[in-house]
Amino acid sequence: MSGNRHFKRLWLPGGFVALIALAALCAPLFPLPDPIRQDVANRLVGPMAGSWLGRDEFGRDVLSRLLWGARTSLSVAFASALTAGAIGVLLGLIGGWGKGAAAFLSVRSMDVVLCFPPVLLALLVVTLLGPGAATLILVLSVLYLPGFARVTHAEVRAVKHRDYVEATRALGARPAYLLLRTVLPNIAGPILVQLSLAVAAAVVLESGLSFLGLGVVPPAPSWGLMIRGARATMEQAPLLLVWPCAALTLTILAMNLLCDGLRDALDPRTGGR
Repeated sequence: MSGNRHFKRLWLPGGFVALIALAALCAPLFPLPDPIRQDVANRLVGPMAGSWLGRDEFGRDVLSRLLWGARTSLSVAFASALTAGAIGVLLGLIGGWGKGAAAFLSVRSMDVVLCFPPVLLALLVVTLLGPGAATLILVLSVLYLPGFARVTHAEVRAVKHRDYVEATRALGARPAYLLLRTVLPNIAGPILVQLSLAVAAAVVLESGLSFLGLGVVPPAPSWGLMIRGARATMEQAPLLLVWPCAALTLTILAMNLLCDGLRDALDPRTGGR
C-alpha cells in the first residue's frame, strides 16, 4: 500500500512532463506559424487571433517559439543526460566491480572532472568550440558524467557481495552477464533518479547558456533566447518575459517533483517497490 501511495505521487508531475515532451515532439504537426519567420509590422503586439500569446520583438509568434523552444531544450537535455548516463553507468560498473588500474582510472577520472566548476567548464568548452546544440550536448554530457559514475560505483559496491550475486557467480556466470543481468537491474532505481535530476539540471543550464549567448544559435527558438530577447523590451511588452519564464519554471518544478516521487517510490526504506 505504501508503494502504491508513492507511485500515485508520480501521476501529476509525470503527466505534466509527458505533456510538455509530447507537445514538443508534435510541434511540427500543430497549425502554428513558422517560429523564425519575422513580421516586423506586428512586433510586440499582444494576444490576437492566430497568435494566442502575441508576437515578440521581431514579430515572431510566441506560442510557436515556446513549443519549438521546448523541443530544443528537452532534446538537448535528454540527449546529454542519456549520453552521460550510458557512459557513466559503464564506468561505474567497471569501477565498482573490478580491481586494479581499470577500476582506479574509471573512478579517479571522474574526480578530475568534478574539480572544475560546472558553469566555468561549460563556458570554456563553448567558447573554444563555438555555440550550438551539438556543443551543448557534449558539454552537458561531460558535466553530468561523474554523477552517474559515482552513483553506480557506490551501488555496485553495496550489492556485489549480496547472496543473490554470490549465487549467480557460483553458477559460473561471466562478469559481464553478472553485471548486466543481475547487478544492474537491482541498482536501476538510484540511476533512474539520477537521470531525472540530470535532465532537470540540463534544462536549466541550457537555458542559462542560451541566455548568455553561448548556447543555441539565433534565430533558433530556445527558452533562454526568448528570455534574453524579452528582457530588452520588458517595459513595452512584459508578457513576453512571463511566457518563457513560466514554461521554464513549471517544467523544472514538475521534474523536481518527479525526482522526489521516484526517489520515494524506488527506495525500499520508504516502502517503495
